[in-house]
Amino acid sequence: MNNILVTGSKGQLGSELRIISPSYKYNFFFTDKESLDISQSALIKEFVELNNINTIVNCAAYTAVDKAEEDEVNADKINHIAVKNLVEIAKEKNIKLVHISTDYVYDGKNYKPYTEDDITNPNGVYGKTKLDGERAMLDINPLNSIIIRTSWVYSSFGANFVKTMLRLGKERDSLGVIFDQVGTPTYAKDLAKAILDIIPRIDNTRVKIYNYSNEGVLSWYDFAKEIMRMAKIDCQINPIETKEYPTPAKRPHYSLLNKSKIKEEFSILIPYWKDSLDRCLKIMGERK
Repeated sequence: MNNILVTGSKGQLGSELRIISPSYKYNFFFTDKESLDISQSALIKEFVELNNINTIVNCAAYTAVDKAEEDEVNADKINHIAVKNLVEIAKEKNIKLVHISTDYVYDGKNYKPYTEDDITNPNGVYGKTKLDGERAMLDINPLNSIIIRTSWVYSSFGANFVKTMLRLGKERDSLGVIFDQVGTPTYAKDLAKAILDIIPRIDNTRVKIYNYSNEGVLSWYDFAKEIMRMAKIDCQINPIETKEYPTPAKRPHYSLLNKSKIKEEFSILIPYWKDSLDRCLKIMGERK
């Protein structure tokens, strides 16, 4: 039996993994920061040994991008130190590890979709700490372990752009949404399914990095427009520039991810972003 430890199980991706888990013949252990503090190496080791864990899916992350600018210690604790702890245990116990990273490791100045080999250059604390976690994993190099970089994650669980737009769209007559940041959303349920589908096929001696998001390309403005259209919310969406909506952390202007590697190596099909948004809104009861 494949005993899978899922960290950060109350987040968007962790919650989606829990929902689809009955469809897979794995034995899951869903944990959060209350049930397993992954910043404490001894606690991880004890949990792994007690439950005979042979696969870890690390969904735990400090994702408050703006807050991280003033809270680097805690962001580093979760995005770097805790990852290092998991990686060390994975190597010692020969455990397969899937670690989730982010498009924020890139600086967003590309002119074509980012590949896994493109130069990383994070703009802020969140991206830097996530990249430090990646580097710890690459340096320690446990067998059969991968990093998946993803972008613009949303779900029917947790706080995200889709939920924010639905709420604000019902409260206001018009909204200004940024049009000069371009990328692709990732429906967490699609990523969760991809992870569980590829786990049996992960077989490598060096840590590999993969990109994953839904298919297509759009701006946040386009995303908001489609959310309102599908939900039939009468709210005017107006395009604004990034400079009109300043934030503590700098966002990448371009974070389109090239997914050729993960599609080819694992023979997976990735849904188009509009199809995934449609499915998510139906689950939320918001598709009209």
